[in-house]
Amino acid sequence: MTGSLKEYADLYRMAGPWCTAYVDAGTGTVDTLEAADVRPGNTRAALEAAGASGADLDAIEQALQPEPGVPSPVSRFVLVHQGEAKVNEVLAGDRIGAERVSVDPIPDLLPLMKHRPEEFPYVVAEVSREHGEIRLHYAGAGAPASTREVQGESEHVSKFQGGGWAHLRFQHHTEDVWRRNADQVAEEIDRVVGSSGARLVVLAGDIHARRLVQEQLSKASQALVSVVDSHTHTAGADQSLLEDQVNQRVAEQWASEQQDIMDRLAMQEGQANPESATGIGAVVHALQQAQVDVLILDDAALSERTLLALDAEPWIATAEEESLAANVLGSVPAPAALLRAAALTDARVLLVPGPVLPDGVDVAALLRWPTGPTVPSS
Repeated sequence: MTGSLKEYADLYRMAGPWCTAYVDAGTGTVDTLEAADVRPGNTRAALEAAGASGADLDAIEQALQPEPGVPSPVSRFVLVHQGEAKVNEVLAGDRIGAERVSVDPIPDLLPLMKHRPEEFPYVVAEVSREHGEIRLHYAGAGAPASTREVQGESEHVSKFQGGGWAHLRFQHHTEDVWRRNADQVAEEIDRVVGSSGARLVVLAGDIHARRLVQEQLSKASQALVSVVDSHTHTAGADQSLLEDQVNQRVAEQWASEQQDIMDRLAMQEGQANPESATGIGAVVHALQQAQVDVLILDDAALSERTLLALDAEPWIATAEEESLAANVLGSVPAPAALLRAAALTDARVLLVPGPVLPDGVDVAALLRWPTGPTVPSS
């Protein structure tokens, strides 16, 4: 899934140490209630043994207090720096991989990335002839991030059932009202799409209103529209049917974007000056130049590798002599170093299972500009 770590770039610039706890957090049964009660203390003891400061230990113990009423399975990711929890997320679903309690020179956001592999914003707009409800969602998050209501004119919204001239005039007036209402709704959808970078617009509701709104949308928004035949604002309508249809459209869009990235990578193979890099050396070199557009990563295959994290540009290196004027913060797991360099150079990240990449390749990148021809040695 492609994701952006841009929102964490400021954390990545701060010097460590960083305390990380990625643990189970469910409190469903008597057993897990007891486990939840001892977890903060156990985690504190493990971090104390790893050399964490008193202020960091207090902050992590406080952050890991049980969350009442959160249904299992659920896990938790906490990142503490200088006595303050900079990230404290309760994550739906079981822990992905091993528990992690550590003191590190840089933040390792891989566990968070695996739970929220994508910041995939999408808009669901339910429209009727006088009203629109526009919800901005992020894939994987429960509740909508924002909900906008657009209330149009409701007078003369129903067509007049008489006859003659009065009937025709009334009919035209009604259609004008519908059009004006659709225009307002479309304007709001365009605004939400523009400000969120939404990658899909699911349009539901009254069939006539849907058509009018779709016609009024900007070209950019129209290109994102997927229409579903569902009108939940009518009596007896089934909300879960709309949710299922929306989830299906999001999954399809997601899969198609992932396939596009892999197709782009395959097309670059064998080109004289490819807009791609494969293998850790080539990808690190491209990250050092801020040349990476999409970083494609099989984190499991790289889990035993380490790279150097640097305190300034170029942010990452395979050996000390590549660090230029920057200081080495430490040798860290390769996935953590690669994610950090991607965030600090505004690259997107796609986490993939091993079989997706070509044989023997565990990291690749699509580039913002092609690599130059190889320089013949003199």
